[in-house]
Amino acid sequence: MSTEPEPATEDTTHAVDTGPETPGTAETAGAASDERSGEPTEGGGEAAAQVAEGGAEAAAQVSEVEAELAAQRIERERIERRKAEKQGPIDAGGKLSGSAADLLAAVRAVESGERPAATVFGAPEPARRPAPEPVRPPRPVPAEHSAAPAGPVGPAPEAVQGVRRVLAEGGAPEGLAPQTAALLGEGAQDALRADPWLLLRVAGVRPEQADGFARALLGAECGPHDERRGRAVTVWLLEQAALAGHTALELPRLTATLAQRGVPDPDAAVQSTLAEGEALAFQDALEETGARREGEPDGEGEEGEERPVRVLIGLERYALAEESLADGLARLVNSAPKQDGSAADWEQAAASAQGSAAELIRAVAGHGLVLHTGGEASLAEPAALLRAAHALGLRAWAAAPGPLGRDRFAALLGAAPAEPSSSGPKASPAVTVTGLLTGAEGPGRDADGALDLDLLVVVDAPQLDVEAGALLAESLPDGARLVLAGDPAVLWSVGPGRVFADLLAARVCPQIASRRPDPGPLGELVSGIGIGELSQVEAPGKEVVIVPVRDAGEAVHRTVQLVADSVPRAIGVPAEETQVITPGHGGAAGTRVLNAALKERLNPGPGRFGGFDAGDRVVHTPASGRVLPGRVVTADAEGLHLSCAGETVIVPRDRVEGSVRHGWALTAHQALDGRWPAAVVVLPGDAVQALSRPWIYTAFGRAARHLSVVQGVEQALPRAVAEIPAKPRTTRLPRLLAPQIPTTD
Repeated sequence: MSTEPEPATEDTTHAVDTGPETPGTAETAGAASDERSGEPTEGGGEAAAQVAEGGAEAAAQVSEVEAELAAQRIERERIERRKAEKQGPIDAGGKLSGSAADLLAAVRAVESGERPAATVFGAPEPARRPAPEPVRPPRPVPAEHSAAPAGPVGPAPEAVQGVRRVLAEGGAPEGLAPQTAALLGEGAQDALRADPWLLLRVAGVRPEQADGFARALLGAECGPHDERRGRAVTVWLLEQAALAGHTALELPRLTATLAQRGVPDPDAAVQSTLAEGEALAFQDALEETGARREGEPDGEGEEGEERPVRVLIGLERYALAEESLADGLARLVNSAPKQDGSAADWEQAAASAQGSAAELIRAVAGHGLVLHTGGEASLAEPAALLRAAHALGLRAWAAAPGPLGRDRFAALLGAAPAEPSSSGPKASPAVTVTGLLTGAEGPGRDADGALDLDLLVVVDAPQLDVEAGALLAESLPDGARLVLAGDPAVLWSVGPGRVFADLLAARVCPQIASRRPDPGPLGELVSGIGIGELSQVEAPGKEVVIVPVRDAGEAVHRTVQLVADSVPRAIGVPAEETQVITPGHGGAAGTRVLNAALKERLNPGPGRFGGFDAGDRVVHTPASGRVLPGRVVTADAEGLHLSCAGETVIVPRDRVEGSVRHGWALTAHQALDGRWPAAVVVLPGDAVQALSRPWIYTAFGRAARHLSVVQGVEQALPRAVAEIPAKPRTTRLPRLLAPQIPTTD
């Protein structure tokens, strides 16, 4: 590696210069904690808003985001109908005690209502459920036929005005009125006055702020024992857990956190939340030491004792999506793949490939679901699979979570990404997941509503959350093949769940590990990080440069210098092809400060288009869970005109502040599906708490030719690589798959 002590010279030392150990301090506002955020909010912690991707279509067409939301809404309605059609409550939990028994009794007390009892505390299903001929559930209606007309339908002006008056009475910012009215719907004014803690449903509002609002409205009637407060804080905690990646929380953890939030009776708060239908409860059987004896009923041990269980509480949205995902994957695994081409044809295709690419082709020939793991270079193997599938006459497509990943894979295939609605023989089979599901890209849907394809390869699969995964799995036709390919060492999805990691752990299908290493000093460095070692690498071409800094101010100065001068001059990579990556939006060296400094140097201007000028590098975040990089073209009465992934996007003026930010500097999650000729990773002293092995692996891996590390964290960098793995996430997918699919062990 190299260090750069002076701006004009970059001395090669072939070692990571970390200097003496100095404890770093975390920024109070959460410079690192909002690393996942794609919204311009100041909130820290795990409650950070998430990045967004996707672009708006022309005003006369249905937007991609609205179409996806419509598809998700239809899928959730289908899932709810399926749940309601199940038989009555399953007898379970008779030997539970304490809080679990209380919660079970509370849920059963409302089982006669509209909420289907099968979704709460169902008994564990048998360990093996034969499925010789899986039954295809009803198809969702194609999104393009069900989405609402373009243009959001907001709350009525009089409704917003009424909410604004209530907010003013309680001392809350009146600017929250449109969002609050939209969330609470008809009668929002009366609902908010009757239950002031409903304000906690608005993004960015915290419990202490909602408490102050409630005190101002209710006066002496307001107290910590109020049942409304307990329910509101319970739902808020579950929403924050989802932002942190959990699909549910274990009951003891939830009640302990409620107590920390000043809820006097956490158990009663959870029971009230369940009774009101604002959350669901589940019990999952825990594995015991020793294998279950053959013929022994699942859930029972010696003398008929029930196996121990863990009680989970989750929001319905993510619980049903995770169940739908498990059902869809089980259908693929238990169905015989469509016989396209003879066994000899598949074997001939495998024989013509090399190494693990041949193994991948053979696995796909006989299985409905296959996992493929490896680094950036391993993408050549799914590309070889796709070419082989096309040669066999299969309708094969590849999808990536974002446009950057789509374009990377399209380049491997030697074709430009397909234009929306293109379907000719020269159209690239590389699309985005959103475009595939909405019909804006890809093959469209057949008469049954399923995707009109035989093989789908999803690259960058670790980015899939449970909702996107559920929509994909349920959209595939019977007999289709699904390949999930990605690097298991990168950061997990922004949305809740850890689909790829859960499937790897569940071992329910073939797993092909690529033996193709990433080349050069950068490949050696990143591979070492993946196994917990920050190795010293030889970098004769200055592929890796370490820039020690004393404080955040120096970090900003050196970053601008690297992007604007040193990297173009010494490496030959222009500024527009260099990406800056830092842990968070806030702080003295977060994306906000770095983008301001880089704009001043690279594209100075008055910011006359709502803080932006023509030529500014930006990221557009119109909906939760997506991010779309681009550049500002111009602005007019319609809004801010952007060029994003080769398409023109018009952001209405009232949405610019909330959905567009400068993009010279990104967080690692925002940069996750991209790869640039050069990357500058900035690690100021206040970033210590944000560092982990997956974060460093992801950030360093965004560089294709050159990596500069501007670092003031000193020994915290190698310590994070060696000792800090990914934060655990509570999910249910492996437990949901276990009764439906035999393991491959």
